[in-house]
Amino acid sequence: MEPPTWVAYAATCLLSIALVILTNHFRRSKLNLPPGPKPWPIIGNFNLIGPLPHRSLHELSKKYGHVMMLQFGSVPVLVGSSVEMAKLFLRTYDLIFSGRPKTSAGKYTTYNYSNITWSQYGPYWRQARKMCLMELFSVKRLESYEYIREEELNSVLRGIFNTNGKTIMLKDHLTTLSLNVISRMVLGKRYLDKDDQEETIVTPEEFKLMLDELFLLNGVFNLGDWIPCIKYFDVQGYVKRMKNVGEKFDRFMEHVLDEHNARREKEKENWVPKDMVDVLLQLADDSNLEVKLERIGVKAFSQDLIAGGTESSAVTVEWAISELIRRPEIIAKATEELDRVIGKERWVQEKDIQNLPYIRAIAKETMRLHPVAPMLVPRMAREQVKVEGYDIPKGTVILVNTFTIQRDPNVYERPEEFRPERFIGNDIDVKGQSFELLPFGTGRRMCPGYSLGLKVIQSSLANLIHGFEWKLPDKMNPEDMNMDEIFGLSNPKKDPLTACAKPRLPHHMYHM
Repeated sequence: MEPPTWVAYAATCLLSIALVILTNHFRRSKLNLPPGPKPWPIIGNFNLIGPLPHRSLHELSKKYGHVMMLQFGSVPVLVGSSVEMAKLFLRTYDLIFSGRPKTSAGKYTTYNYSNITWSQYGPYWRQARKMCLMELFSVKRLESYEYIREEELNSVLRGIFNTNGKTIMLKDHLTTLSLNVISRMVLGKRYLDKDDQEETIVTPEEFKLMLDELFLLNGVFNLGDWIPCIKYFDVQGYVKRMKNVGEKFDRFMEHVLDEHNARREKEKENWVPKDMVDVLLQLADDSNLEVKLERIGVKAFSQDLIAGGTESSAVTVEWAISELIRRPEIIAKATEELDRVIGKERWVQEKDIQNLPYIRAIAKETMRLHPVAPMLVPRMAREQVKVEGYDIPKGTVILVNTFTIQRDPNVYERPEEFRPERFIGNDIDVKGQSFELLPFGTGRRMCPGYSLGLKVIQSSLANLIHGFEWKLPDKMNPEDMNMDEIFGLSNPKKDPLTACAKPRLPHHMYHM
């Protein structure tokens, strides 16, 4: 018997596509779906999505409204673009919409959906969430690590001072700050420092590139996730890159766990947890856990903590300084507040932030205008449900476009302008209670590390403003700055900010 020819394969593929199209057509025709553009065969509405999907959806929402249904390949996608829809999706139907789509990124870069971000709603995820809230990000534990955040911030401020006013790429310093803070809190030491006595597993430069790749690949639209018939062809090359970065992270995490277990074995009964990996390893021994925490889970959670704790704060502070350089009058108000409340003989401490409303307003306005995750992390409907009278099928991917919500002229006056004053004298917060501003999401799948991220963002931003006058390089005007972003799981500046930092405090303040 002859093996099937390529013609037979092609015919089978075409027949499968036809069946999917017909099935979707008849299913959609029986449902009362939200308004949206008519999908094309096979690709659905991908023809309407540009390189910045949140901006494409923003434009589509102007035509189809604040709740619309699209089709990405064979997958229905529900998009909410208003405060009202955010409340429905993330509060009223939070439990139903608490699933996660099974993406290639989740499979290949997060240990087969074993981390907090991509794991499915259920016993494993609930246990992970509880670990985060009760153990890893408890108020007591975060307070115990405050000295680490202060030491690393002082180190970065000293490093910027030592550039002697030369042009620097600010993101490099911010990423170093975030990486060192998270590395010491999660892993127990600066694993990325070059040490002649130890084998270097990965250099700081390589690790930063790994993080950039991880966030990019976890945010891209990989066509194979949406169009089943091309899943195994990797037409964009994303899956190959996902596997590559996943292997690099795994080599690093294996080294980390081996070192932690070696210390534990050496110290035996005298061993006490010193960092978050130690806490996770201790939890893995707990026989009372509903779902046993395996080694792969410890690696997945640890990677999640490192990546999530590094990227968001660095990106947000870079956007903030970029906006401030363009608006000297805002810097003047901020420095006046800092000089009045803090003075010029000390640095800003975390406990001072509550007394700096304008600094907090700058942070909020930055997160409003430049959301790190403009569509949050995609959710998925775990069952069919009616929303606003519309039928939402089981398996529908749920997107909340905070980019549109946070630019809604019905919510914010002159929304395209950077105006921190809009947050003075109101109770809009960033902790998931105000649906007008959701940088960390809300509900069950809210970012569990938001309190840590907020501490790093506010304290580093306050001290960068307090310690330095920020200017663009010679012959560059504020209007020449490129304020475009790159799309991924986070949205960094397309062109990293280059600027000069002139000390504004007495010089002895920088010799910490």
